[in-house]
Amino acid sequence: MYDPRQPSLFDNRDSSGPLASRLRPRELSEFFGQTHLLGEGKVLRRLIESDQVSSMIFWGPPGVGKTTLARIIAGTTEAEFINFSAVTSGIKEIKDVMTRAEHSRRIGDKTILFVDEIHRFNKAQQDAFLPFVEQGSITLIGATTENPSFEVNSALLSRCKVFVLQALSPEELMQLLQQALTAPKGFGSQQIHITPEMLGAIAGFANGDARVALSTLEMVVLNSENSSGEAGTTVTPEIIEQCINQKSLLYDKNGEEHYNIISALHKSMRNSDVHAAVYWLARMLEAGEDPLYVARRVTRFASEDIGMADSRALEVAVAAYQACHFIGMPECTVHLTHAVTYMSLAPKSNALYLAYEQAKGDAQQMMAEPVPLHIRNAPTQLMKDLGYGKGYVYAHDTQDKLTSMRCLPDSLAGRRYYHPTSQGQEARVKERMEKIEIWHQKHD
Repeated sequence: MYDPRQPSLFDNRDSSGPLASRLRPRELSEFFGQTHLLGEGKVLRRLIESDQVSSMIFWGPPGVGKTTLARIIAGTTEAEFINFSAVTSGIKEIKDVMTRAEHSRRIGDKTILFVDEIHRFNKAQQDAFLPFVEQGSITLIGATTENPSFEVNSALLSRCKVFVLQALSPEELMQLLQQALTAPKGFGSQQIHITPEMLGAIAGFANGDARVALSTLEMVVLNSENSSGEAGTTVTPEIIEQCINQKSLLYDKNGEEHYNIISALHKSMRNSDVHAAVYWLARMLEAGEDPLYVARRVTRFASEDIGMADSRALEVAVAAYQACHFIGMPECTVHLTHAVTYMSLAPKSNALYLAYEQAKGDAQQMMAEPVPLHIRNAPTQLMKDLGYGKGYVYAHDTQDKLTSMRCLPDSLAGRRYYHPTSQGQEARVKERMEKIEIWHQKHD
């Protein structure tokens, strides 16, 4: 039976626990990284210190402090703090907790609900939170490693502030490792002889993940022997190599973030460099990247960089996404290779991307532009009396399937957004648009 008062959020961390657990920060002053959110005067720091936390989502890779921030909030808030599991809890447990929270709200008490791995909740489970967030029964704090735009319901997401947590820099990881060597809860009571170069190797191996960095340091120290020539424990290059060798092969990125690799893949496909594109794809997948994330980026590429030059590119990208969803790793690597190769060799056009960006600029600057009366819908008599739909010509009733009606607002008359190129199939689109322009010149 689920117990919302589970002690995991406030457990004691004695010297026998894992190093990462013993060194988990309990106050903002002990927290490493995320200075863009938690630096002096930054919005998230002010919210936590003033106990004015609103519903929010922490989004970032593993080991950057999402759960730790929730623990810090738990230690500073005057609200009841409930730790909720997205893995083991169902709708019944959600409703039980929500009922308690609503009762607390009516007597003036606040409830903060922390949901780790909120992306693991399905739509129905997420929907169960929505009315209670809307009416203020709970303040929801979710943590996720997945893009909340795809994994969190839009209605729930719109009521939460998303804070993006970044992977720790090598410098921040170095500071964390050095603190672990001197802190009483770490190895401060021992004499650990390890060179800065070795610490740098661990920091690079951790790839921005504080938990991996501390766990690797602990493994290195525990597997080292006491030196016969001096007091304490001496870490050797051989021990470092044994502890980080396997993942170094997978994450040989020299500190690059995963978004740098996806950028390299995108730009290699744009440059029609199929060999580089397949290489960057392999780098991502072998490093453990979610194949569905890669498939989503390839789908974006299909319209942003190919578009009407080869409309089948979008079909191939969507099919690859579906194949990845059905089959999963490692079998779906060949489907992504298929898609990436197709994108790399397809004719390129960014005309659709440019068209939307230009139209977006006009839409943002002229938000109040009215729809011309003749292309408005007129479902009621009042609307008809006001001229809605008056003068509308049904294109299918004309010989050329074209009319001289203007569909843009008067202030934008003559504006052109989409400029087709001569690449691939878009050349035919360009020819068709030119014929339409000639028709309008004759009939307008």
